[in-house]
Amino acid sequence: MELVLITALGVGMATIFGAVIGFTFKKVSHRFSDIVLSFAAGIMLAASVIGLVLPSIELGGGGIKGLSLTIVGIFAGAICLNLMDKLIPHLHRLAGVDNESHNNANLNKVLLFVLAIAIHNLPEGIAAGVGFGNDDPGQAMLIASGIALQNIPEGMVIIAPMLAAGISPKKTLLCAIGTGLVEIIGTLIGYLAVNVASVILPVALSFAGGTMLYVVSDEMLSETHAHGSERGATYSMLVGFCVMLVLDVLLG
Repeated sequence: MELVLITALGVGMATIFGAVIGFTFKKVSHRFSDIVLSFAAGIMLAASVIGLVLPSIELGGGGIKGLSLTIVGIFAGAICLNLMDKLIPHLHRLAGVDNESHNNANLNKVLLFVLAIAIHNLPEGIAAGVGFGNDDPGQAMLIASGIALQNIPEGMVIIAPMLAAGISPKKTLLCAIGTGLVEIIGTLIGYLAVNVASVILPVALSFAGGTMLYVVSDEMLSETHAHGSERGATYSMLVGFCVMLVLDVLLG
């Protein structure tokens, strides 16, 4: 349990650490943002496949049975996050990056912005917690490391839009801290849920993997290919993916 608590703090603090770095680079170009986010996407893609989806098939008994449980879990996770997305507007819309009226942001917009970030961080935290139910500390640390690594650039790139929306630096920092806390809570929820009912572990792993794959495709890759930096973003994603492969070998 101590390792889980330390990991939860590490995952959450990574977002906050990235936010602090973001204050140093208040003016972030689209190209830099796209490359950083693509690197994070590559990390998440590898972490979800290596640390969640493949173990889910194995723990489900392998063969058709294990594969079926994993596929069901992946789609369940993606559909769940899709429903959440319909309730909460996308981050770039709330940030008002391309809208000149964004300087008139009110309190409701700030609260929605924080909630939108949090709702995307919660399944990542749950994924980190679920990994510890696998009796394989190496795999669990791989997932947590991947999420923490991608949280740093994610924390960096959310600062500029919030400041541009008229949010004070103090409130911006508090919002970033809040999103990090949500991820810590998610990690503990994932760990406790799997340990209470370990029989659901295969589906829980693939469910968490499905949420991460959904975030990569719907939020990250689409955003990084919207500003003319597709080539650099693609190579950056490959670098992130390979970084996770290296970590998998070293931790394995």
